[in-house]
Amino acid sequence: MSFHYSVSAFLLTCALHVTGLSATDINHGAANHELNIVVIGKTKNDSFYEQSYEGCKKFAQTVGDINCIYDGPKDFQNIRSQALIIESYINKGVDGFLISTTDSTFLVNRVLKQVKEAKIPVITFDSDLLEKDKAYRLAYVGTNNFDYGVALGNQAKAFKKTGETQICIQSGHDTTPNLNARIDGVRYALAGTHVTRLQGENGWTEYSRCPFYTLGKRGQAVRQLEHILNLETPTIFLAVAGFAQFSPDYIERIKSYEAQIKSGEAVIISADAEEIQLKALGAHLSNINIGQKPFEMGRLGTELLYQYLTQNKLPEKDIYYQDFYYCTPENVNECVVK
Repeated sequence: MSFHYSVSAFLLTCALHVTGLSATDINHGAANHELNIVVIGKTKNDSFYEQSYEGCKKFAQTVGDINCIYDGPKDFQNIRSQALIIESYINKGVDGFLISTTDSTFLVNRVLKQVKEAKIPVITFDSDLLEKDKAYRLAYVGTNNFDYGVALGNQAKAFKKTGETQICIQSGHDTTPNLNARIDGVRYALAGTHVTRLQGENGWTEYSRCPFYTLGKRGQAVRQLEHILNLETPTIFLAVAGFAQFSPDYIERIKSYEAQIKSGEAVIISADAEEIQLKALGAHLSNINIGQKPFEMGRLGTELLYQYLTQNKLPEKDIYYQDFYYCTPENVNECVVK
């Protein structure tokens, strides 16, 4: 399946300008009858989603007739921008999407209904659609996000103080399915039951200003962390994705707190274990990171799309869970997993 030419040259030129896909890319795909698969992250300037794109390209090397394309909102988790980018690729006639969902309801109503009408298959990765919206994708490839949240919450238990202990959870967008599942998991791990907010269960409470929502804005994420570190008695800080640690100036901004973090006086627990995060962990500017497998999400998601597009083979499972792993300052040099 190659690019269709029903769209006018004018619209195609406009769409190319929006997404940065060149005419050379289109001609190359058409000439070689490649399948054009687009990896759409919540944000584009994010090494997590870049790894998923690398996973797409890795599978493409094994079959030779896939052209992987990478895109997403440039700077932060913008639900409208994500939908517009997907829409621009419908107009180009791409063959399949790998999408990390920022807002399920908005995405379905704004663009995924169009994707389905165009008969373009979707695999979600990292962040699935809500249960009510699953008809708009073939399968999900990624972490069991509730279990992942439980794992993050369990790490906080090691830093529990006598009496009441406060925790601050940092998230991205307040409608994002995978992040909300992780928050639920954190609370469940600490409360021992499902709660909408920690209010003293097992001695755990949530800091009044939290959860913090960053929208994936790195500068804002770092400032939120600094606010917690500057409290007279810092609360445990638990990020359900990389956020602050994805900032290129994280180490410079947080290094003055190294002694407190190393001693456990200040506690930073973070999801993800990207290279930039492992540098911070090795510098004792994080207490523990729990890594995921974005590369494999992209590789397997592409394989499932390829099987559907070339063999009309539906995924055998609705969900393909990937495992996660634990990184500490002690094992940081061996903690690189694809």
